[in-house]
Amino acid sequence: MSTDLPPPFGLTLHPEGTATVALPLSSHASGVDLCLFDASGAERRLPFTDRLGTTWWISLPTGTVAPGTRYGIRVSGEGHNHAKLLTDPWAKAFDGKLDWLTKPGVHGLADPTDTAPFVPRSIVVDSTFDWADDVRPKTVWTDTVIYEVHVKGATMTHPDVPADLRGTYAGFCHPAFVGHLAALGVTAVELLPIHHHVPEERLAGLGLTNYWGYNTLGFLAPHAAYAHAPAGTDAVRECKGMVKLLHEAGIEVILDVVYNHSCEGGPGGAALSFRGLDPNGWYRPYDTTGCGNSLDLNQPAMLSLVMDSLRYWVEEFHVDGFRFDLATTLARGRRGDFEAAGVFLNAVAQDPVLATVKLIAEAWDVGDGGYQVGSFPAPWAEWNDRYRDLMRDHWNNAPRPLGAVARRITGNPDLFAASGRRPWSSVNLVTAHDGFCLRDLVTYNDKHNEANGENSRDGSNDNRSWNHGVEGDTDEPKISSARSRTQRNLLATLFISQGTPMLVAGDELGRTQGGNNNAYCLDSEVSWIDWANVDTALLDFVRALLLVRRTSAVLRQREWIADAGAQWFAPDGSEMTIARWDDPEGCGLQLLLHGNEASEDRLVVLHEWITSECFTLPAGEWVLLLSTALTNDAPVVVVDGIWEPQFPTLAVFARR
Repeated sequence: MSTDLPPPFGLTLHPEGTATVALPLSSHASGVDLCLFDASGAERRLPFTDRLGTTWWISLPTGTVAPGTRYGIRVSGEGHNHAKLLTDPWAKAFDGKLDWLTKPGVHGLADPTDTAPFVPRSIVVDSTFDWADDVRPKTVWTDTVIYEVHVKGATMTHPDVPADLRGTYAGFCHPAFVGHLAALGVTAVELLPIHHHVPEERLAGLGLTNYWGYNTLGFLAPHAAYAHAPAGTDAVRECKGMVKLLHEAGIEVILDVVYNHSCEGGPGGAALSFRGLDPNGWYRPYDTTGCGNSLDLNQPAMLSLVMDSLRYWVEEFHVDGFRFDLATTLARGRRGDFEAAGVFLNAVAQDPVLATVKLIAEAWDVGDGGYQVGSFPAPWAEWNDRYRDLMRDHWNNAPRPLGAVARRITGNPDLFAASGRRPWSSVNLVTAHDGFCLRDLVTYNDKHNEANGENSRDGSNDNRSWNHGVEGDTDEPKISSARSRTQRNLLATLFISQGTPMLVAGDELGRTQGGNNNAYCLDSEVSWIDWANVDTALLDFVRALLLVRRTSAVLRQREWIADAGAQWFAPDGSEMTIARWDDPEGCGLQLLLHGNEASEDRLVVLHEWITSECFTLPAGEWVLLLSTALTNDAPVVVVDGIWEPQFPTLAVFARR
């Protein structure tokens, strides 16, 4: 059957059993084969029969393909290599692993070797799934608490998750782990990449892998290895089941997506999919990602793929949002400059499907003009590394002027207010998957990345960490106590700040990576959550902290804090002056947030330095809800007038 207009890109299986496959190719392509593989691996080739411009397609009669059929693509023509078996960029599932080692160099376009034995197959999927009465939680931004987590690492050592489910989609939504999330009080999980990904050739040669998943092969396919039974389309079904069960618990699912580069490496690299279809049509001529290539969303085919992928995950998997890795690269125009009203951001802005979900930008890349925090348009939120850096400096023995601290605590109006956005636009964080985890941030001055195979050259050198006097673990009580206090101070500041807080999985448990600040390639106990050595006191504190935030509306306001809604006081109870705001030696601050009723008032007291100082609280009686200086079983303290905190402390009071 032939048609005048091309069908949608990728393989589309129609209800009556017919199918179409359409792909965008280079203008030099002279022929395309659809390669079908039977259970024994035997290959059958069917030539594409229709073409319009650079789009080629084939219409398949009933019974040619069915759910579970394995397939690939071969392209002929100038600059192409028919020996390279390519995956479909629109494939919805994959089977098989990428073999880098048996024949090095086999995947390059110039190599004449048939790559069929060395690459994964695309799979035809059955997209039906019983969603029953699934309802997205649709948590408003002001109530959102994000938990950044790796699907596999979350449960690999969890004693209450069955051994055969650990590290899988099914394990992730097991009641033992979902119960932890619910008890903690997070409202959304932000999953490190679950698009199907493969390791880099260099890592494979070292016996390592891309554990974090920032090396995508398929933007519409869930990663096969996270399925309990990773065969055929099991990953699709199990991933949907995970989302459904998380929704039942009231937890949103946000995907970390990597549309800025692919797994094919730099110029002269592998032809696994994009490069084999059009050697020059998917990538920018320069790299702004630091990963060897940068995908160009100004190219119609690439933009179509990204938009199709985003809509597919919302409509077919019911996900609730996306965090865009190196989002500046996505928003670069044809001349390479960041464009807030450019092709990609405009495409997202007009899309009715994407208007229903959360959008978060990592607003930087490594190219010229790449740092764009504060520049993305509404309704985007952004990871705020300025918040991260200042808070690390402030609590790690390098206090900053109180004016700068106040701007970060009140939602970063200097970054987001002028563009008409709101405090929730700032995704506040003190740690993330890359860099030191929280415990290591207070335990190491230097990175210890020897296990990564690069002689510790990898990973950031700008950690703003503090080992409190000893590098690494110690039994010294004073140092251990100080480290615990600093962790609590950082976490408390995060959750009392206006904006959207993000907690990294395991930080609430005292997880360590042994000083490795770039464990992207370590699929091991180094990266997994350690459920055997939980800091229960820290966990109880974080639960209490999230409860204070959840029950204190003034800590999560929708609008910018107006003068009438907040008052600032020095430790002696007097109002802050310009000189005090700019004084780098200032060591204390009080923030009074007024609620609709007096009982809803909250007083936040920060006391940064070790020097003793009394605080004169605002008039009235105050109940101490939480203090980083006290153990969790301390009695509730009612104070009136003078309060003398212990050294570096953050405290939250409610008016009695």
